[in-house]
Amino acid sequence: MRIGIITPAPPKSRYGNRVTALRWARILRQLGHSVSVKQDYDGGRLELLIALHALRSHSSTARFHRERSDIPIVVALTGTDLYRDLQRSKRAQQSLELATRIVVLQPKALEALRPCWREKTRVIYQSVEPVFPDARNSNVRGSASSAQRTFDVCVVGHLRPVKDPFRTAMAARLLPASSRIRVVQVGGAMTPQQERRALTEMKTNPRYRWLGEQPAARVRRILRRSDVCVLSSRSEGGANSLGEAIVAGVPVLASRIPGSVGILGDNYPGYFESGATNELTGLMNRAERDAAFLRKLKQACNRLVPLFDPAREEASWLELLDELFDIL
Repeated sequence: MRIGIITPAPPKSRYGNRVTALRWARILRQLGHSVSVKQDYDGGRLELLIALHALRSHSSTARFHRERSDIPIVVALTGTDLYRDLQRSKRAQQSLELATRIVVLQPKALEALRPCWREKTRVIYQSVEPVFPDARNSNVRGSASSAQRTFDVCVVGHLRPVKDPFRTAMAARLLPASSRIRVVQVGGAMTPQQERRALTEMKTNPRYRWLGEQPAARVRRILRRSDVCVLSSRSEGGANSLGEAIVAGVPVLASRIPGSVGILGDNYPGYFESGATNELTGLMNRAERDAAFLRKLKQACNRLVPLFDPAREEASWLELLDELFDIL
């Protein structure tokens, strides 16, 4: 088929929606289809439209339906769709009404949908390509002794309010003087104000380093060299960085939000309440000092690795396409 993928994220950006669109395009091409990735639908005789973001891709979804009402549309939902826009935006709601199928990235997202939308929704976990087979068991930190090196806590994601990007830096300020924790943050600043805050934080917080936006390969190296990864978001549809940390064997401390609970499970031991700085400080301190707790986090994450198998994501798309063929 000729498939068009619409994502509001601009070309060459590292936004999660762009990363997801490019990965799906690669999967669909491997399945034998012709795929284009664009920010807007600009015409053309597609046989399937996949639109990431119900609200921001609404104009493309609506235009495609007007011009090709007999052709299926798949709408993939982001965190802002699920936990903000669908409650108040008629345009986002209309996108789901027009959709033949809806895709979400973790099962708890179904709870945010009306029953009529839930019936046509499918869960597709975002896969992660393993960098090397023994990533979860390799000592990539090098040979320095634990007494000499830092205990690195990484934060991966653009500096956007919805990510609560400075929560980990704020928590690090409250650590005891004896702590070896260093916060390493990767991700571009979305506004000059966010950049100024990151630069100021580095000057005033000796535990904090901001590296800005980095190539994907370097982000993965930083992640693999970390002892813990923090996901502090206020809202997520299903974070790419969460799967990448799990596959890399890096235990996660995460805000207790539906987008993370849907992947990690209700009983995951590394949650803190969203925005709870003191609670995050306590978890970071415990992860550094309590080997049994850190091992428990690692074991819980390791059990989830099969969710992010590329073969599983490919099979999910193949099953969804088979459904659409049956409809046609």
